[in-house]
Amino acid sequence: MRNRVGLGFDVHPFGDAPPLVLGGVRIADSPRLAGHSDGDAIAHAVADSLLGPSGLPDLGTLFPPTDERLRDADSMLLLADVAERVSQLGWWVDNVDIVVAAEQPPLAPHVEAMVANLVATLAPTREPMGPGIGVAIRPKRGEGLGAIGRAEGIAVWAVAALFRR
Repeated sequence: MRNRVGLGFDVHPFGDAPPLVLGGVRIADSPRLAGHSDGDAIAHAVADSLLGPSGLPDLGTLFPPTDERLRDADSMLLLADVAERVSQLGWWVDNVDIVVAAEQPPLAPHVEAMVANLVATLAPTREPMGPGIGVAIRPKRGEGLGAIGRAEGIAVWAVAALFRR
């Protein structure tokens, strides 16, 4: 059996009007993250954590910000496409561990829904005839330090463990 570990990172400043989208969850009382797609930094970081170890190009190469067809795209659909590509290469995902650095809004009330969305979206990468995919999301605050601490945006790190026979 072969295994690989991937690291994904994404950061976006806050943009204009709500809603904020993270892990496929719409948080209506917070401004969205600026970006070509819907700015879902969790979906972006998770996608890159899967793409690297599977030998595929990064998210920006697969879905370039110059492609107007992707303007305001649902990032969970992009992640679903990535999951399908990774699965077709024979990889499955054991777990994804995610840290979200955000001063605002409070994310704890949304973590369970985010985890459920990610598990469902990553379903094609589930181990054949085996256990489900473990997803953990841990929100952290910037404690007033730097751009994150000043609530100028959100940063996300994701680590994924992939396996193949």
